[in-house]
Amino acid sequence: MARRRAGGLLRGVTLLVLLSVSVGAEFKGFRRFHEAQEVARRSVTEEQWFTQRLDHFNGADRRVWKQRYFVNKAFYKPGGPVFLMIGGEGPANPAWMRDGAWLTYAQKLGALCLMLEHRFYGESHPTANLSTDNLRYLSSRQALADLAHFRSVTAERLGLADRKWVAFGGSYPGSLAAWFRLKYPHLVHAAVATSAPVRAAVNFPEYLEVVWRSLASEDADCPVLVKKASWTLAERLKDPKTYDNITKDFNLCSKLQVQTEMDSAYFLETLAGNFMDVVQYNEDNRGFEGATGTNITIKVLCGVMADTSLGDPYARYAAVARLMMDTFSIKCLNASYEGYRRDMADASWSGPAAGGGRQWVYQTCTEFGFYQSTDSPNQPFTGFPLVYHVTQCADFYNVSGEQLAEAVAQTNELYGAYDIRSTRIVLPNGSIDPWHALGVTTDISPDLPAVFIQGTAHCANMYPARTEDLPQLALARDHIFLLLQRWLKQ
Repeated sequence: MARRRAGGLLRGVTLLVLLSVSVGAEFKGFRRFHEAQEVARRSVTEEQWFTQRLDHFNGADRRVWKQRYFVNKAFYKPGGPVFLMIGGEGPANPAWMRDGAWLTYAQKLGALCLMLEHRFYGESHPTANLSTDNLRYLSSRQALADLAHFRSVTAERLGLADRKWVAFGGSYPGSLAAWFRLKYPHLVHAAVATSAPVRAAVNFPEYLEVVWRSLASEDADCPVLVKKASWTLAERLKDPKTYDNITKDFNLCSKLQVQTEMDSAYFLETLAGNFMDVVQYNEDNRGFEGATGTNITIKVLCGVMADTSLGDPYARYAAVARLMMDTFSIKCLNASYEGYRRDMADASWSGPAAGGGRQWVYQTCTEFGFYQSTDSPNQPFTGFPLVYHVTQCADFYNVSGEQLAEAVAQTNELYGAYDIRSTRIVLPNGSIDPWHALGVTTDISPDLPAVFIQGTAHCANMYPARTEDLPQLALARDHIFLLLQRWLKQ
């Protein structure tokens, strides 16, 4: 549900729930609704298009565009609630219209299910291309206004104006869910903001600190071995005589070239990403989305790092890289920062970064930061400090470090960071997920409760239930539902 590269959150999804009056029977758990969910899986989900405003904050700008959304009526009962899932920083995945914990809620509550794609992602193209000039219309503030306009028009058109809306979101859209309730309380009755990084931060070294702790939770030696390997590689990058061997060890597409610190940092971050991504989604039930590599877990990576038959920690680190490449059918690794820069500079909708990379990094440079740097000593990697991330903002969008810092300060001023002044927002997070370091993990007030789920990763409570789920994960899903039951009676 979240994009990690360049400080981002990626595969984010927001759920928005419009709920009617109070529900009746007490919630009895998730797995008993498996048969009913099969109905949803068999349902045909059709994409539709909503006429959306380009700029919600300029009344003189009358330009509009078509925003994609999906509808599933499988569980709807007259007078029942309406759930709206809002796509995050990637294409809206129709798989969420067929599965996921939110459909269990929908079956129980007789809900109509809608999913709205985020502007500038997927097929929702507000502008002719992704030029920096056009990307000024991409922001969380515009996205929230999209939600408000879509909610108002759809509610009026479908006769749902008297329903109670509850916003659900995971990852960046989890933040949107909380902020939708915060900024549009007349439209949203409550919110479930899962794995939501509600505080923007230019530098986010805590991400890698959580990676250390999450690896150590499997094997105390694991992050130590990763650190030895990462530092060994960083030292070898200083000697051009090692480049042929490094090229072979990591199966690079072309001979390693390290001409600037950006080249070195990009290579080191790419390899660290093998561990960062696995930790972030560790054991999440993402297979229904079509995700690959879900069998690669912290346990698997730490097993490789502990395997002395592979050689020293550096050799085991290279074995992890080859394992990940085999898993994702990658023939060779592109370690060129210049190649990455060219991809990110392509502003066409058919460009290599148009799937979400160019857009999301723009949002990090103009709103959030979230840069997962190696600036903390309490983490396992080296070589990609804050300046590496900040330089990308200048390289890709001509955004300076000073402009970035001011933008992040404005975001926290706009939304309040941890100081959320609202009601009826529940904030679930997983202890393994590095993003919980920017989220709320303890209750703010009785009406702003946190649900901190030990041993789970990013957005775990949103995925479909399964028999091997940890007991505390099943309890968290039940607890969230009971909160909604209570709030909907208010």
